[in-house]
Amino acid sequence: MAALNRAPALWSRAFILFESMLAVAIFSLAVLALGKCVDNCMRAEILKEQDSRARRFLENRMAEIEAGAVPLDDKTLTVELKDAFAGMTLKQSRAPLQRKNEKKQDIVGLYTVTLDLSWVYRGDKQSRTLAFYVFPKPN
Repeated sequence: MAALNRAPALWSRAFILFESMLAVAIFSLAVLALGKCVDNCMRAEILKEQDSRARRFLENRMAEIEAGAVPLDDKTLTVELKDAFAGMTLKQSRAPLQRKNEKKQDIVGLYTVTLDLSWVYRGDKQSRTLAFYVFPKPN
């Protein structure tokens, strides 16, 4: 009779152990999912910061070109950037723009400037491009 009374207590202890192991497994999965979410948020923040740096550089370079501080020529210029923009590569090109005025005369000296900034993040190539028109000031 004593053996029969011990059987429900043994099953009860085994069930409590199984419940505890299941709860730990579910909690572990939740912690792993939370870690993955945090990692994705960190990656997104880093990409956002790199994109902001790239846009800032492109805006500054455009202002330098429009002000005439950077000389332009028809060949493509490729530059490895340094300091705050280390790891980024600038490809700058200029092409004549064929446009006519309202009198159907060619507009001479109007150019399309293309700035292409590229960098690598975690093995993936990232890039931002800015294209604009410029009419160089005569010297």
